[in-house]
Amino acid sequence: MTTAQPGDPLVQRMRPFGTTIFSEMSALAVRTGAVNLGQGFPDTDGPPEMLAAAAEALASGANQYPPLPGIPALRAAIADHEQRFWGLTRDPDTEVGVTAGATEAVAATVLALCETGDEVICFEPYYDSYAASIALAGAVRRPVTLRPGPDGRFVFDEAELRAAFGPRTRLVLLNSPHNPTGKVFTRAELELIADLCQEHDVHAVTDEVYEHLVFSDAATPHLPLASLPGMRERTLRISSAGKTFSCTGWKVGWATGPAPLVSAMLRVKQFLTFVNAAPLQPAVAVALGLPDDYFHDFTAGLQDRRDRLVAGLTEAGLRVLPSEGTYFVTADIRPLGGVDGVEFCRDLPRRGGVVAVPTQVFYDDQEAGRHLIRFAFCKRSEVIDEAVRRLKSLT
Repeated sequence: MTTAQPGDPLVQRMRPFGTTIFSEMSALAVRTGAVNLGQGFPDTDGPPEMLAAAAEALASGANQYPPLPGIPALRAAIADHEQRFWGLTRDPDTEVGVTAGATEAVAATVLALCETGDEVICFEPYYDSYAASIALAGAVRRPVTLRPGPDGRFVFDEAELRAAFGPRTRLVLLNSPHNPTGKVFTRAELELIADLCQEHDVHAVTDEVYEHLVFSDAATPHLPLASLPGMRERTLRISSAGKTFSCTGWKVGWATGPAPLVSAMLRVKQFLTFVNAAPLQPAVAVALGLPDDYFHDFTAGLQDRRDRLVAGLTEAGLRVLPSEGTYFVTADIRPLGGVDGVEFCRDLPRRGGVVAVPTQVFYDDQEAGRHLIRFAFCKRSEVIDEAVRRLKSLT
């Protein structure tokens, strides 16, 4: 992060948000020749059927403005996907909206639903764009801290969550499977969140971009909050193609939910990007319809790379916390004498030839995450193996 300089014209509420930690760490990897396990993007392309459909769309003239909510074929594919995997019935004409990635969907939703001074509950560590979106809306974030439990899996304190709700609470912003911890929220945790949303008449916004990336040894399968009783009509569910189909640069996301919430989001989205990714939308529609084997095999391959990296991190002397899903695994630096994650990560390329991300930058309560760092394992197996080889120098 950077701080404001004298004469900085940036509005006060955005001054805490400088260069992201991802940009800093990726630049560090380039300068040092380190293996970049910091930023969470794959180093392979997506399924060939999807790539072929994009090429065909480009060549056949699908290069002008698409409809604001997204092309009909993609909206129908998103609705079919939610019914197929999660049992959620959506009207593709009124309950589905296509966005420039999940990041825009989150920003447009928070801007659409929050007045100045409204409060948004989120779980920390949180993805950095959440804090920025809340600040842009002039709202106030109320973080609830996730901490490793006795088995290393991250949990939250029920009393802390209950205390976060108040008369100004407008939204609960939930990310599950969770970046950066790899946590998958359990049914009991989701039921508590659902009960509190209904008790306080609060909307939920769920970021589920890792919905298919839950591993076979997870304590619980992924469960959309919107599928719980009483939550369909108060939840806007967000996902994207980037993570599941290895096309993070395409920035094709979506939001689904009751028509009034989708409409509110789209009425803001139209003044952010208006529309996006016209020739890529047909390709994402094809990807969403791929057979079950694709989703299973992609996740199984990712789990194998997770296991390779976890073994290497453990051998290097780090304490590795369980990762139940996503692209990421969290490690505790204290067994190696580490105290501050930012300092550790800035020095890690020199000591271990690898770049990671300090988790503390995703907390309001930075002490809770000061000793934790995040590694991404969404890379080719040979890249993971090289990183493991280099990390041996830490011991």
